[in-house]
Amino acid sequence: MGGVRTALYNYLFAKKHGGDFILRIEDTDRDRFVPGAEEYIIEALKWCGIEPNEGVGFGDGPCAPYKQSERKDAGVYSQYAKQLIDSGNAYYAFDTKEELDEQRARYEKMSKTFSYNAVTRQELKNSLALSEDEVKRRIDAGETYVVRAKMPRNEEVRFHDLIRGWVVVNSSQLDDKVLFKSDGMPTYHLANIVDDYTMKITHVIRGEEWLPSAPLHVLLYRFLGWEEVMPQFSHLPLLLRPDGNGKLSKRDGDRLGFPVFPLTGELLDVKTGKPEKFTGYRESGYFPEAFINMLALLGWHSSGNQELFSKEELINEFSLERVSKSGAKFDAEKTKWFNQQYLRMKSGAELAELLKKVSDFAVSADDNYLAEVCRLMKEKVNFVHEIYEQGTYFFEDPTVYDDGVVKKRWNEESKKFIAAAKDAFASTSDWSAAELEKTFKSTAEATGTNPGSVMQLFRVCVSGAGGGPVLFEMVALLGKETIIRRLEAALNNIK
Repeated sequence: MGGVRTALYNYLFAKKHGGDFILRIEDTDRDRFVPGAEEYIIEALKWCGIEPNEGVGFGDGPCAPYKQSERKDAGVYSQYAKQLIDSGNAYYAFDTKEELDEQRARYEKMSKTFSYNAVTRQELKNSLALSEDEVKRRIDAGETYVVRAKMPRNEEVRFHDLIRGWVVVNSSQLDDKVLFKSDGMPTYHLANIVDDYTMKITHVIRGEEWLPSAPLHVLLYRFLGWEEVMPQFSHLPLLLRPDGNGKLSKRDGDRLGFPVFPLTGELLDVKTGKPEKFTGYRESGYFPEAFINMLALLGWHSSGNQELFSKEELINEFSLERVSKSGAKFDAEKTKWFNQQYLRMKSGAELAELLKKVSDFAVSADDNYLAEVCRLMKEKVNFVHEIYEQGTYFFEDPTVYDDGVVKKRWNEESKKFIAAAKDAFASTSDWSAAELEKTFKSTAEATGTNPGSVMQLFRVCVSGAGGGPVLFEMVALLGKETIIRRLEAALNNIK
């Protein structure tokens, strides 16, 4: 959900300002590569209706290729790593993983945290601490190294965030991040900056978790001489759990019973090495437009009190100035409400076609009848599949009756009323909802029964359920033969 919301805000902003929304696959961290993830992202964006103008899976444009592993093979990044080294803003580091682990352990014994920074780098194996000849010898010998950014010792790094205002960080708090890895791959930090520059990106809208990395990115723009064309940054607020206690995680959905992903799928968990299944909004019965509408309002608010927006309305209304700085609590019930609103906007005929595609709907019914069922039921359900699940009595006679209603309402007096109603409906020629209601009330009057005391029981005799759509419209749709048969069965079977 968080990733989709970020994509959505980028999409809305780009469309509003006549810009381009590009899908770039940032696959520089091969240790975290997940087979199938790229295809999943493309399919999810298509289902959500927030398709990029160009990019992986959406057609090439002037910035191709859009996959960082392919751009690396074309030599896009190595030249800029070399430029940073030549300008004195980056350096070679030859420390092995084992040596760095030893440093961390040593610092832990002193109750400190090790950081590769302006202070510690002079004690380590890098081109700032070693002689020029030694550095050349190590490189010529094919020794493994990485390229690290050289952070200034005590300098204020300032940038303006379009959501958070001015952000100021002292460079002494920053470590010397790896920019180029020993496998020849750039890290996200370098690849992201280079790609944004070469693709002429004007705005970077990303999650709050990237805020700590922003000062490094600002410095890299400066080091590379691109500060004048640096994009404007916007860091989005976190999506929080329904109780507001902490960031919404991918496992919260399974734990609390709601989807967290756009589509159902199975991906390899890079930490455990095992496949991990998850449920999606699409397969749970949500409309993409309801999902998008809900996500748009998780962290952003409109200029008025409007809650339901078409995609075009969202584009026209969206602005980063109305994105909140604080985290947005996810509300699963409100999400269902959004789906319900979009369901109600659809005609009975539209819902009938959707219902036919529901996996467990195996009923052969006339299209007009099915459309009327959907028209009646859409006010009572949140999802298309619930039309059938909660309205099976439209397709088959009930075999069980709402026990609570029966215990409360079934007695000799009500039984006499049901029998009288059966006979009255049998002789009714005008089978319209209005006329059926009149017949019901006149029968109650003739038997000395309070209509309100038997109306729910009558519904149970007809449908088996204590609730449902407008009663006499339901009776009219079910038809005379069905109603007489069901009232007779109720008289015989309810004890």
